[in-house]
Amino acid sequence: MAMREECKHFQSRTYPSGEVARFCVLDLAPEAPWRCPSDCARYERRLADVAWVHGSLIPPKTEEEPDGDPQEISAMLRDAEAVVDSVLPEVLDDVLKEEKKSKKGLFFRRKKA
Repeated sequence: MAMREECKHFQSRTYPSGEVARFCVLDLAPEAPWRCPSDCARYERRLADVAWVHGSLIPPKTEEEPDGDPQEISAMLRDAEAVVDSVLPEVLDDVLKEEKKSKKGLFFRRKKA
């Protein structure tokens, strides 16, 4: 089974580089972007595409699923997500510090009411 693109929790984003991210917004598809769980309890058919911006009529091809044991692939994806999640707070702190630094040097400041 492939990703259920008709599910209201499915999203796809195409970046300027051409890379496509296909995922479940509820994070219930451990084998994304290749497939959703066949027995997903949260599957809901999307009824309308209100206010959506659609690209070309031909969706980008999903990359080939890697060879190997699906359980090992899922474990690897979980490990990769854990690595990203572990550094996220530090990265956000760095971004906020940089924003504060860039605002300090402004000559004109907006007064708070």
